[in-house]
Amino acid sequence: MTDSTRHASVSVVIPAHDEARGIRANLTELLSGLPAGTLDVVVVCNGCTDDTAAEARTVAGVRVLEIPEASKARAVEVGNHATDVFPRVHLDADVTLAGPAAVALADAVRAEGVHAAGPARIVPLEASSWPVRAYYEVWEQLPHVRGGLFGRGAVALSAAGQERVDAFAGLMGDDLAMSEAFAEQERRVVDRAVVVVRPPRTVRDLLRRRTRVVTGNAQFDGASTTRSSTSVSTLVGLARHDRRVALRLPVFLGISLRARWGARKAVRAADFTTWLRDESSRA
Repeated sequence: MTDSTRHASVSVVIPAHDEARGIRANLTELLSGLPAGTLDVVVVCNGCTDDTAAEARTVAGVRVLEIPEASKARAVEVGNHATDVFPRVHLDADVTLAGPAAVALADAVRAEGVHAAGPARIVPLEASSWPVRAYYEVWEQLPHVRGGLFGRGAVALSAAGQERVDAFAGLMGDDLAMSEAFAEQERRVVDRAVVVVRPPRTVRDLLRRRTRVVTGNAQFDGASTTRSSTSVSTLVGLARHDRRVALRLPVFLGISLRARWGARKAVRAADFTTWLRDESSRA
């Protein structure tokens, strides 16, 4: 740790691969509204082919490390070894979380018996195509999506929580592991902490993202006895109570089935390293 972060009360580990377009703005927002040195922010640029590292270094109060492998799992491992501060927020480079929100997440895991916390999620859909909007309007109503910590791009862990998550190190679906590693009473969604998660704009990019998620879920299912899934009865119940969900359900099911089909090849080959990334959400 540097002198400026020696007294930090919260660490933030950010793996970043080719995020030059948005990382400066997201880091600036993360450090806003807090006294200098509150956060120990470690950005681990992994296998970058653009100016991600240079952009990150323009933001005061950020430590930037670089590794040659384009591997989120390896970047998280390096970031974890670079700081000893807890609570620790694991933050995706392409989401926006303000400094006070990061502190609120850390405060949540300081409560007795709570080891993981995630923020409330805002998914701005204005720039997305109608099928993408329809998919998310159903997805956001699913009970396990509303209560789980995955799909938020930010999870705070206590020291004990980090030890538990380390058992799942290297999984593609790392945020699912961070959620499912804890019983419901051990995790919190903190409504006063808000993260902005930008969705894909096109169906093609949504399918790439969802195929990656399905692949990661399959890997996690093989490593854990717990499972987050959506039953037919859950979907029917949602459709009965909300006409908007009923109208959009065919789109949701179509995209979900296409993603499952697309993931079959990777799952059969046990390819849990190829990262299918959507670029439209970064436009």
